[in-house]
Amino acid sequence: MYRYTLQAIAFILGLTVAALAVGAQLGEQKSTEAGVTVSVTPQAIAAGAKTWNFDVALNTHSQDLSDDFSKTTVLVDDRGVEYRPVAWEGAGPGGHHRSGVLKFAAGKQAPQSLEMRMTRPGEAKPRSFRWQLK
Repeated sequence: MYRYTLQAIAFILGLTVAALAVGAQLGEQKSTEAGVTVSVTPQAIAAGAKTWNFDVALNTHSQDLSDDFSKTTVLVDDRGVEYRPVAWEGAGPGGHHRSGVLKFAAGKQAPQSLEMRMTRPGEAKPRSFRWQLK
């Protein structure tokens, strides 16, 4: 029984180390253009989750941050499936600093990679944030 307990502990620790390794790959990404810095950090992206959540922060000293993320942001997986945001939990439009959590309905299959594309008002092309999950 003692041996079984050590094996169980080793298995659990192995899962914890694997989970931490995945978390390390999903670090914060930043993009600065037109005087606005956008930083995006995925929270746990797990199989079986109802939503995939991302911490989003926008900072500027030169313009109003009135982005409507439900219309300007899309998440694309490695198979080309697009996901639209289902909720924004954070600061409302306006001001020079906004932050919150942008939520997407999770896909049925765990993706190998995700790319968030954010189209900001007045910018020529979408900002792109990419994470390799597997």
